[in-house]
Amino acid sequence: MKLWVLRHGQAEPQARTDAERNLTAHGREQVLHSAALLLGQPPQVILASPYVRAQQTAALVHEALGFDKPVQTVPWLTPDTDPQKVIGELDKLGLDQVLVVSHQPLVSALVGLLLHGNYRDQPPMSTASLAELEGDWPLAGLMTLNSLSHP
Repeated sequence: MKLWVLRHGQAEPQARTDAERNLTAHGREQVLHSAALLLGQPPQVILASPYVRAQQTAALVHEALGFDKPVQTVPWLTPDTDPQKVIGELDKLGLDQVLVVSHQPLVSALVGLLLHGNYRDQPPMSTASLAELEGDWPLAGLMTLNSLSHP
């Protein structure tokens, strides 16, 4: 399985609620830079948090890749979701190539758990950072980090 974990691009500092924060112009540029890294190796599915900035990030990637399937919004990709739950949901999909668009602290905790099997060793994931992981299954401590890009 190949798994890409993308943190949303830079968002407005404030909105009515955290879930309603929009990407900034800089955030859109960051996302397009990260999307370019996926050209030629598109995922089978793009999964995104329901938060506005993640939806906007996923839409930009979708368009940049010319992806033919709709983005799938899932409730288990919000900032405070337990990474173990995400791993379980990814395992249920049974797909080989998945792009996840989400937030901190989830993205760092998820990548750290998949790589090291713990929450202590979390890689830094700035806005629009893209981690590419690979392994037989999405299991804690059994995936390999192929790349980690920061725009």
